[in-house]
Amino acid sequence: MANPYETDLDRNAANYQPLTPITFLERAAMVFPDHTAIIHGSQRVSYRAFWRRLLRLASALARRGIGKGDTVSVMLSNTPPMLEAHFGVPMTRAVLHSLNTRLDAAIIAFQLDHADAKILIVDREFSGVVAEALKLAKVRPLIVDFDDPEYDADAPYPKQARIGSLDYEALVAEGSEDFAWAMPDDEWNAISLNYTSGTTGNPKGVVYHHRGAALMAYNNTIHAGMGQHSVYLWTLPMFHCNGWCFPWTLAVTASTHVCLRWVRARGMYAAIADHGVTHLCGAPIVMSTLLNAAPDEKRAFPQTVTFNTAAAPPPEAVLAGMAEAGFAVTHLYGLTETYGPAVVNEWHREWDGLDAAARTSRKARQGVRYAGLEGLAVLDPATMAPVPADGATIGEVMFRGNIVMKGYLKNREATAEAFAGGWFHSGDLGVMHADGYIQLKDRSKDIIISGGENISSIEVEDALYRHPLVAACGVVAKADEKWGETPVAYVELKPGASASEAEMIEHCRRHLARFKCPRQVIFAEIPKTSTGKIQKFKLRQMANAGGAS
Repeated sequence: MANPYETDLDRNAANYQPLTPITFLERAAMVFPDHTAIIHGSQRVSYRAFWRRLLRLASALARRGIGKGDTVSVMLSNTPPMLEAHFGVPMTRAVLHSLNTRLDAAIIAFQLDHADAKILIVDREFSGVVAEALKLAKVRPLIVDFDDPEYDADAPYPKQARIGSLDYEALVAEGSEDFAWAMPDDEWNAISLNYTSGTTGNPKGVVYHHRGAALMAYNNTIHAGMGQHSVYLWTLPMFHCNGWCFPWTLAVTASTHVCLRWVRARGMYAAIADHGVTHLCGAPIVMSTLLNAAPDEKRAFPQTVTFNTAAAPPPEAVLAGMAEAGFAVTHLYGLTETYGPAVVNEWHREWDGLDAAARTSRKARQGVRYAGLEGLAVLDPATMAPVPADGATIGEVMFRGNIVMKGYLKNREATAEAFAGGWFHSGDLGVMHADGYIQLKDRSKDIIISGGENISSIEVEDALYRHPLVAACGVVAKADEKWGETPVAYVELKPGASASEAEMIEHCRRHLARFKCPRQVIFAEIPKTSTGKIQKFKLRQMANAGGAS
C-alpha cells in the first residue's frame, strides 16, 4: 500500500527552495533598508546601500564571465569588500576563496593554482607578497586592487604598489543594480573554499556548501545570542573559516558589522564604546590585548560584550579579568571542516556556585554540539565504537551533520579517509564525560594553535631539517598566556657542530611565514624510542615544565 504522506505530495517551487545565506541579506535590506549594515572608519553603509553594491558586484563578476564552479580569490583584511565578497561572489553561483593574509608566497601560489582562481582581489597592504606568489603560480587571474580610503594614517604597515589592471571600485561600477542574482540550483552547491594549515605536504581545500552556511548563520544567532540589531566587532579574521560564518550570520538579525583592519587595543575599545558593540570573536591574544591595554587606550562602556573564543580554555584569572572589564566569555570548539566552531561549552548557572577547582574543570571542557550539528561523539577510530563516558578513556572526536564540509577539493583519498565509517574524523583526541560534554586531551596531528592560527609542527620541523647542522629536531606547543600556545623547537646538532638560537630562528624565517617560526629554540638531545622515533610527549613535558632538563 502506498504511503499517503508521500503520494501526490511532491517538492515544487512553492514548498521547497534551496537554503542559502544570501536570502537573509535580501530580507534585511527589504525590512530594515535604513539600518546601518557596515561601519568602517568614517563610512556608514545602510542595508539598502549594501544590497545594491552586492548586486553591482555580482553583475560585474558575471559580465567578466564568472559563474557556477568558478573561483574568485580574495586577499583582503576585515574591510567592506570582504563582506561584499561573501555575498556578491555566491550570487553568481561562483565560489569564494579567502586567502590567509599571513601566508607566504609559496603557499599562496599553491592555493591559487589548486583553486584555479579566475579573479583575485587584493588589498594594497598585501600586494607585495601576492606579487611574489603570482611569479610562482601557473594561473593568471584578473588582478583587482583594493585601495582602502580608510587606511589609518598611523598604519603599522604602509600601502604597497598596485599590481592589478583594475581598481575594485571600478569593477563594482561596471555592474548593474538590476542584476538578477541566481539562487543556487542546489543547496549542496559550493559557496566557499578554505584551506587547512596542512600537516604534511600541501594544505587541503575544504569546501563549504550553501546549506551549511545558512544553517551556521542560524546556529551562530542562537549560540552567540545575537538579538535584532546586535553590533559585531570584526577582530576574528574573515579569512578564517569565513569568519566562522559570521559575515552571513549578521544578516539574520539585521545587525551591524564594525570593521577593524588591525587588532589593537585602542581601536577595539574605541569601537566598543563609540558603536555599542555587543559581540566579538577572537583568540586568547585578543583577550590579552584588551586586558593588558595601557590606561590611556581603554574606554568605559555600559554594555556587557559577548566574547566568543575557540582556542584553549582561558585560565580562571583571565576569565575573571574579562568579566571585570565588561566581557562575557563563551568557549567554543570546531575545525575548518565544521564551518568553524560547532561545539559550545553550554554553561549551567548552578556551576557558578562551585568552588574554584570544580568551576575550572567545567570550563576546561569543550562542551556539547551546536543545535544544528546532528552528531558529536568520542569514538575508538579502530572499531568506531563509543568510548566509555568516564572522562578518562581517550578516543577520537568525531562529527556528523549538515555543518560538516562537502569534502576536500580534488582530493578523493583524503575525503574518504576523513569520512570513514560515516563520521568526520577530527584528528583530535579527547574524552567523553558522563553528562555528554567532551574534553580535548591532545591533537593527534600535533597542530599548534597560536593566536588562533594553526601551525603544523611537521612543517616547522621540515624547515629546521634544511639547516645543514641539524641532526634531529622536534617542535611542540608551549602554553602561552598571550598567544594560547607558541611553537618551541628542540634541536639536536650534528657532532661537533655549534649554532645559536637566533641563527635557527632566522633560518626558519627564510622558509616559513613569520607566525609559524619557533619563539624558542632549545639545544638538547632529542628523546627517542628504541626504534628511533622522537617522543613528542616528552618534549611537550619539557617545554611546559619550563626548560630542557
